[in-house]
Amino acid sequence: QVQLQESGGGSVQAGGPLRLSCASSGYIYTRYCRAWFRQAPGKERERVAAIDEGDTISYADSVKGRFTISLHNANNTLYLQMDSLKPEDTAMYYCAAARFCAAGYFHWGQGTQVTVSS
Repeated sequence: QVQLQESGGGSVQAGGPLRLSCASSGYIYTRYCRAWFRQAPGKERERVAAIDEGDTISYADSVKGRFTISLHNANNTLYLQMDSLKPEDTAMYYCAAARFCAAGYFHWGQGTQVTVSS
């Protein structure tokens, strides 16, 4: 059983940085997809970044060039470094895992709120 827990959210001024962390527990025995999602009020849930089961990284166009996803293999912690934040980045951010990025995400964290003020 894989469990995920996000941390690092908070309030930040536009243009500033913030780093989110996703700690995981449970045994990792194979390659899998790890991703960050966000959902803002009145908007659909959006996948903002992912490391797929083959370690290929992808980003949503809305965050490309500003966000960086990474994985610290020693403790299996997933990070999302967010730079040049904009008010439109305000959302609840979730980490998630799936066997394959193209399939369903079966493991989710509880979310961490990011609020960007202008």
